Amino acid sequence: MMQYKGYFAQLAFDDDSDLFYGEVLNTRDVITFPGQSVEELYRAFQEAIENYLAFCAQRG
Repeated sequence: MMQYKGYFAQLAFDDDSDLFYGEVLNTRDVITFPGQSVEELYRAFQEAIENYLAFCAQRG
């Protein structure tokens, strides 16, 4: 599990695509993100949260 700015993500690995992926758990929206390494997965998680927060701010 990863945490960033109070958001949590559940993580998994897909053997078929050789890819990590995550899903943010505590939002009303479905937010997923991929990565080929743990570092890339964490950066993708942070970017997904930042994009989500910007979207929410824009929508009010």
